[in-house]
Formats: sequence, C-alpha cells, structure tokens
Amino acid sequence: MLFFCLLAKFLLVDLRCHGDSASIKKRGPHSVSSTALDVLNLVQQLRLIPRVIVGHSFGGKVALSMVDQAAKPFARPVRVWVLDATPGIVRPGGDGEDHPEELISVLSTLPKEVSSKRDVVDALLQKGFSKDVAQWVVTNLRPTKSPGSSPSTFSWVFDLKGIAEMYKSYEETNLWKIVEDVPRGVHVNFLKAERSLHRWALGDLQRIHAAEELAVEEAGGVEMHVLEDAGHWVHADNPDGLFRILSSSFF
Repeated sequence: MLFFCLLAKFLLVDLRCHGDSASIKKRGPHSVSSTALDVLNLVQQLRLIPRVIVGHSFGGKVALSMVDQAAKPFARPVRVWVLDATPGIVRPGGDGEDHPEELISVLSTLPKEVSSKRDVVDALLQKGFSKDVAQWVVTNLRPTKSPGSSPSTFSWVFDLKGIAEMYKSYEETNLWKIVEDVPRGVHVNFLKAERSLHRWALGDLQRIHAAEELAVEEAGGVEMHVLEDAGHWVHADNPDGLFRILSSSFF
C-alpha cells in the first residue's frame, strides 16, 4: 500500500501486480526498486509534488527507495511514513497470525475464480487468519467478465506470482543507508504496530533511535511511533488510531 498527500489532496496508488495496476503488464523483476521507479515515473507524468509519502510493509520500503532513486531531490520538506516495516533485510522465521508470506501461500491454493466471497472469508478464517484481514482480502475480488464464465463468479484482481516475487525482494532489500544518511529536508517516520508480527529486533530499534539523533544534527529527520491495539495490518486493526498519528503530516 502506498499513498501521497499533495497539499491536502491524496493519491492512492495500486502498486504493480496489485489492484487495477495488475492489468498493466510490467516487465520483471518485480522488486522494491522497480516498484519505486514505477511510482516516481507516475508522479513525473502527473506533474505532482508529493509532500507526504506513506507506505505500509512492502510499500514502506518502496517509499524509502523512492527517496533513494529520485533523479533530483523532492520539493522540501517531504515526510516519509514507513508503516510496520524496518529498512533492512527481514530475518526468516517468526510466522504468526496474518503473516504476509503465509497469506500469499494460502491464496495461491485458492481457485482463480470463486462463486462466493463468503467462502473465501471462511477458508481464510479456518487457516487462522483474522476476520478483519479475511474481509480485506476479498476486496481484491471483482465480478468475472471473461467469456464463458458464470455471471455470479468472482476473480482476483492481483497477480499473485508477481506479488510473491515482490515479497521476496522486500525481505532481501536493505535501505538502511537512507535512514542513516537522511537527505536534507526529508523526515522519515517509522510506525511500529503494538502487536506487530514483523520482526522488530532490538538492534533495529536501537539503530533507528540512533538515526533519530544523527538526523537532527544533519537537518534531516527520523522519528519512531507506536500504534496501540494493532497488528501488522494497521489499516484494518486500528484505522482511527493510525489516522490520528498520520494526520499531523497532512494539514
């Protein structure tokens, strides 16, 4: 997930292989870097000047990669929000409720066309996923329009194979250099979900806090926030609390 604030106007972006963007066939590799370049190209084509960039999980690293790859500095100041993700390599293991990799694996076993959203929700609940996440997942189903399909069936709008490749890139991408040498005028905010299943190692937290102190001296900014009563899927678990934290950047 990635969106921008443009002088109190918002642009929500479906990243490659997701949502309406899945119909646009993109050449691989499907990575954090290539996805960030997609969004930079979109911003340039639309002649937009983002003041705030918000990305969740994979999108958080995309936001950092945008700062890294920008051909010229963004109009300053720009605030980057990285929601429940760390900038470095994701350590394997530690699967838990609603884990993204496990969700991708389960979705890959489901039919490409389904007759009922309710059946998908029930299947995900049986696999141990939360109701909020299961209900969010089925927003990726659209009525099937292909010839020969039943008018009452639904099809997935994402490219799951591409998403799996993107998640692999998310695990392997290291963007600590952006956090530890923040460009002048850029403010990077990390938000940790209180019940996060993401592996927030003590070393990562210490490194972010050290970057906070260094960024102040270098006229940049790094800041850490915690969202109470939320797991990794922050927009589903505590949307009101999330908005309260983010809104200071919007207006």
